[in-house]
Amino acid sequence: MSSSPLPLSTWALNVSPSPTLAVDAKAKALQAAGDDVCGFAAGEPDFDTPQHIKDACIAALQGGKTKYAPTPGIEPLRVAVAERYMADYGLKVLPSQVVVSPGGKFSCYLGVLATCSPGDEVIVPAPFWVSYPEMVKLAGAVPKLVLADDRTGFKLTPAQLEAAITPKTKLVILNSPSNPTGAIYTRAELAALVDIAVKHNLYILADEMYEHLVYDGAHATCIAALSKEAEARTIIVAGFSKTYAMTGWRIGTLVAPPPIAKAVSELQSQMSSNVTTFAQYGALAALKEKEKTQAALKEMLVAFDRRRKFLHAELNKIPGITCLLAEGAFYLFPNISSFGLKDVDFCSRLLDTGKVAAVPGSAFGAEGYLRLSYATSDEIIKKGVERLARFCASLKK
Repeated sequence: MSSSPLPLSTWALNVSPSPTLAVDAKAKALQAAGDDVCGFAAGEPDFDTPQHIKDACIAALQGGKTKYAPTPGIEPLRVAVAERYMADYGLKVLPSQVVVSPGGKFSCYLGVLATCSPGDEVIVPAPFWVSYPEMVKLAGAVPKLVLADDRTGFKLTPAQLEAAITPKTKLVILNSPSNPTGAIYTRAELAALVDIAVKHNLYILADEMYEHLVYDGAHATCIAALSKEAEARTIIVAGFSKTYAMTGWRIGTLVAPPPIAKAVSELQSQMSSNVTTFAQYGALAALKEKEKTQAALKEMLVAFDRRRKFLHAELNKIPGITCLLAEGAFYLFPNISSFGLKDVDFCSRLLDTGKVAAVPGSAFGAEGYLRLSYATSDEIIKKGVERLARFCASLKK
């Protein structure tokens, strides 16, 4: 006797898979089949984790740090995180306000879960990191997308924020430096947005994962450090993945006002318990052995900056493409709307015929763009942009 399959949950049916991971997976499958593919899809440094961080993890593992740890993180790491916010931004943070989670992605999700109930609205500026709307939906809340395109430097304006707010609005997500655009809000720009959030009594989720990956003398602003009013409503998410080439370690940090930090810790206790114990000692070394860490970061920044400038210049040489110069992170977000193709079709054909993997802007809520990661080798960037130029020329014929 046959029976109908049991239905999946609302959450499972409504969540979308990560487009960036999907493109990267297709590119790797083509490479495995023997194709020479230039991959610009993955947001992952092509550097290894610095040796002193790996050594600290190995020592912890060999020293028996293999048992459960406190849910919000080992105390020395939470203290070190609190100390670095004071050193970097003058922000007084108690260790009890720090939660160490399995990745910045999970930190963001916990921040949404701790503050939003079903039916609440969350303002998500586009272009956005692909996971924000899905996290909001998984919390039962409603993502309200507001497009801030290249005409505003990919930055949400105070007028746009004010116009998007309704009585149901609970949270606004701000990401600076930005994935996918590399845009950085100035201190004054963020202060203006915070004033509106305070006026309407909104929480702010500040995704500052790329705060140390900045160029040309730019500085990332810690939103919570802007004022006491900002501090009282801001959830800061950061971590180790991008800055220290620790993507596979899955260690994110969340800093929030005490009631939110407590709620996040309690949620995490029922969902994942603690981050891998011995891995936390590697993260601790990243913060405590500052000279070694800064030397490794400087090496990466020099390479990223060189690639950023080269790729930006080459993209703007291609007829039909315009591209702003990113100030942070390791992405460029060129405008390809002049070709008259949907960006999904553009990327699909670019991968199939040009053997270049890029993520369509529509995956980030911005049709007509591409996201290109320059966290890859100079050789791949040079070869890839040459292929992109030939592909674009073929579309103009």
